[in-house]
Amino acid sequence: MKVAIVDDEKSIIDAVNVAFEFRWPEVKLVAAQTGREGIDLIKRERPDIVILDINLPDISGFNVLKEVREFSSVPVIVLSVRSDDADVLRGLEAGADDYIIKPFNYLTLLARVKAVLRRSESISLRERRDATVSPRLKIDFINQRVTADDQPVRLTPVEYRLLVLLARNKNKVVSYRRIMEEIWESAFEGKTENIRVYVTRLRKKLGDVPPSMILNEHGAGYMLKG
Repeated sequence: MKVAIVDDEKSIIDAVNVAFEFRWPEVKLVAAQTGREGIDLIKRERPDIVILDINLPDISGFNVLKEVREFSSVPVIVLSVRSDDADVLRGLEAGADDYIIKPFNYLTLLARVKAVLRRSESISLRERRDATVSPRLKIDFINQRVTADDQPVRLTPVEYRLLVLLARNKNKVVSYRRIMEEIWESAFEGKTENIRVYVTRLRKKLGDVPPSMILNEHGAGYMLKG
């Protein structure tokens, strides 16, 4: 298991390293202190998950995340002192899988890392190897590959999990509550903005704009039309 952390504060890198050494010693931690170094590190080391600070000395962590998403679907947890909803949504829109506000408890960080990895690895492989979900969409469940209009589509773990959930319930509305509980393992508190962000990203990657595959049932949830 390899974890990459990109943060300009060496004290945070050292503290995260100590936390892993004591609580998860089999993890190898690799680190960078600038955005450009972080992008090169992720390309070179191909970590299983990335912990990414937003406030970096050279380029914004948001820009790092956007560049990483051009070549990798690795799970990313964003760290930031910014707690505004707009900044959280910006991180999610850029492709983050989770968002943690500084200062944070290091044991909580490890728990969130494990949760993100668990969600990304827990896709059931019991379906048929290849399924035509709709005339335009196919999913290879064994290799976790998606094609839309016969073109490969690169999805992040959260996007893939969301698509699989909708595909398993094709032509049925999946409630906001169920999406939150199954994709993010958190209780639904009436807010649908995070779900909307991921559905928007998913539609864009699938070429479903304007939407004809993933439809919204206002006030209820989303449905994948077969």
